[in-house]
Amino acid sequence: MKNRNLAHKDDWGTPPYFYDQINKEFEFNFDPCPYKHDVNKWDGLKIEWKERNFINPPYSRKLKEAFVVKAIEESKKGKLCVMLLPVSTSTQLFHRHILPNKKEIRFIEKRIKFCGVNTKGEYVEGKAGMHDSMLVVFDGRDSKLLPIHGVVKQSELLNCKCKQPKYTYNIAKGTTKFICGTCDGAI
Repeated sequence: MKNRNLAHKDDWGTPPYFYDQINKEFEFNFDPCPYKHDVNKWDGLKIEWKERNFINPPYSRKLKEAFVVKAIEESKKGKLCVMLLPVSTSTQLFHRHILPNKKEIRFIEKRIKFCGVNTKGEYVEGKAGMHDSMLVVFDGRDSKLLPIHGVVKQSELLNCKCKQPKYTYNIAKGTTKFICGTCDGAI
């Protein structure tokens, strides 16, 4: 049985293999909450972000929510904010903040192997996180300059039983499948 009273760490680094892949697509120029960052130097919640931001926030509830709200605010200033978040689609955060403001959501196949200090105080790499992950894109840039992701043509719906596409599913190797949000059938 797991000991649920362990002191969980909130500072986990995005593995380079994953970051490099999405950086090729988005060309980030700022991370408001980098791994092992000293918030006494600057606090990502209190400063202005740059044009293309990658955010892997702390996963504790209050900090995660604060970074999501800040990313939405920054995107409304015409910026790109791509967040790596745990999948938690039944929360108020997801329904009240993420869904109404997102440009795109990509659910990541397999669990990401973060690096950081575990509950035993040991530095670890290659250990899968406790949650599935998703990339949430908040994009306030001019939509004419952006490629369109997740557009499903009616002809592509023929293989789905209920014909209700809702999500895109990005496989870590770079291919994308459309998934029906109702029956989970691949389109």
